[in-house]
Amino acid sequence: MRILLIEDDARIAETVRRGLAGEGISVDIVEDGVDGLWAASERACYDALVLDIMLPGLSGYKVLEGLRGREVWTPVLMLTAKDGEYDEADAFDLGADDYLTKPFSFVVLAARLRALVRRGEAARPAVLAAGDLTLDPARRRVARGAREVELTPREYALLEFLIRRAGAVVSKAEILDNVWDPEFGGGDNVVEVYVRYLRRKIDEPFGRQAVRTVRGAGYVLDPKGG
Repeated sequence: MRILLIEDDARIAETVRRGLAGEGISVDIVEDGVDGLWAASERACYDALVLDIMLPGLSGYKVLEGLRGREVWTPVLMLTAKDGEYDEADAFDLGADDYLTKPFSFVVLAARLRALVRRGEAARPAVLAAGDLTLDPARRRVARGAREVELTPREYALLEFLIRRAGAVVSKAEILDNVWDPEFGGGDNVVEVYVRYLRRKIDEPFGRQAVRTVRGAGYVLDPKGG
C-alpha cells in the first residue's frame, strides 16, 4: 500500500512515516496544502491520503474540497489535533472518508487505512435535483439550469435539507433541529428569515416559487423546482 501524507510538521510526518513503514505501508510526504493538492490530483499512484487540517498554503479543508471538486475520489483520512465535533462534521461534509485525532496509535491508523483501501474509492455522490434546481454535495455547488447560485453555508444547509425532502412538508422545528447547531437558543423566526434569503437567490431571479409556505405547518420544496 502507498499513501500520501500531507503534514507540515516535519517531526510528526517522519514519525508517521516510520510508524506506517513498520506496518508495511509506503509513505510519501508533502508539507503544504498547495503541493499536496497537486500531488494528490496529478499522481494516480496512491491508495489513500492522510491529510492534516492546519496546513500552509491551503488548509486541509480546502485541499479536500479541491480534490472532490476535481473528481478525485481517493480515500482520505483526516489526521489532526482538532477534535471538535464540528471540525469532524465539516471534514465529512467535504468528502472525508475517516477522521483520526492526535495523539493516535499507529496500529489503529494502519488498520483504518487498510479498511479504506478495501472499500475502494467512493462513488461520486449523486447530484440532488428538483426540476432544473440542482445541488451537488461533492462540489457544494448549487445551480438553476446552467447558472450557478452562490449561497452562504447556512443557506446551503437549508436548501440541502429541503431538497432531500422535496415534496414533503417540514416544520420550522425540524429545520432548526437539522440545520442549526444544537446550542442555538434563538426563536424559530430565524427560519423565516433564511427561507426568505433562499427564495431571493434560487426563486425570485428565475421567476420561480420552489420554496412554498404551508400555513400552520411549515415549508415544502416543489420536487419539480417550482
